[in-house]
Amino acid sequence: MVELASDGRNGYRVERYTIEALPRDVVADGNIVNLEAAAESVRRAWKKLATSTRQVAIALPAAHVITKKIIVLAGQREEALELQVESEANQYIPFALDEVNLDFQIVGPSPFSSDEIEVLIAASRKEKVEDRVAVVESAGLKPVVMDVESYAVFSSFELIEKYLPGNGNNQIVALVDVGANAMNLTLIRHGIQLYVREQAFGGNQLTQDIARFFNLSFEEAEGEKRRNNLPENYEAELLQPFIESMALEVSRALQFFFTSTQFTHVDHIVLSGGCAILPGAAEVVASRTQINTIIANPFAHMLLSDRVNAKKLLSDASSLMTACGLALRRFDA
Repeated sequence: MVELASDGRNGYRVERYTIEALPRDVVADGNIVNLEAAAESVRRAWKKLATSTRQVAIALPAAHVITKKIIVLAGQREEALELQVESEANQYIPFALDEVNLDFQIVGPSPFSSDEIEVLIAASRKEKVEDRVAVVESAGLKPVVMDVESYAVFSSFELIEKYLPGNGNNQIVALVDVGANAMNLTLIRHGIQLYVREQAFGGNQLTQDIARFFNLSFEEAEGEKRRNNLPENYEAELLQPFIESMALEVSRALQFFFTSTQFTHVDHIVLSGGCAILPGAAEVVASRTQINTIIANPFAHMLLSDRVNAKKLLSDASSLMTACGLALRRFDA
């Protein structure tokens, strides 16, 4: 959970943040399997956050959302636009419209005609939305915004991109998020996603290796890994091989990008997710790919409140891309 406020100068201040571990198997493939356990985790996180704010923005995994950009006539009244969006959505959504939550947003003028606008349609099965709403409400909070995880991460990335060499202009950036179960690669140029790929590789593999090697439970292994409290041979026996494997997976994902598009190079890699801060990860990825690699920190140019430990935030920042992107949403807009 991340809470942001205005810094009074068109920027942001980090008011509070917290990370609460979810018990295993509470969420599987983006689906909430145990609503009560998920709600209890959210409730604990909110209590640790120690905020009076109950309004929250939440997100669905991209795999649970169908998105499509359409071109429509400009200048329509909202009611007419809604009808046209519903009509268009029928062509792209493989479910009855009464089974989905549907929304749309005007992206801007059409690149083809000044008489038209580009509209983004997003739809998800109602039960996917309702499960997340139920978790948040059971925790005593009020869900106000339902976003898509990939769009939330993209919002955070925009805070990083403008501080890349040349403000990232005319450059292709690979945003590589390595989480617990999956590695997501997103290629971006000029604020537009060029390519997206997901690979089954994540930090849980390292945790399982630790559990097996040191005869620990999965939960114990995860805790010791996070605290960096493992025996000396951990680094050589487990950590370094895992980081080499991660760098190889990044390299393979980029090769898929090069072979399936007209692009032949990437200017920067931005590593995010819990695995990004493993010691030496950025250096090993840079060495294998020969591409400038940095660790994501959307908070780098924000003010911090007295409640936020700057050193701890620096180590946690790469894991907070989605939460930061959601915290950037305005509830009055």
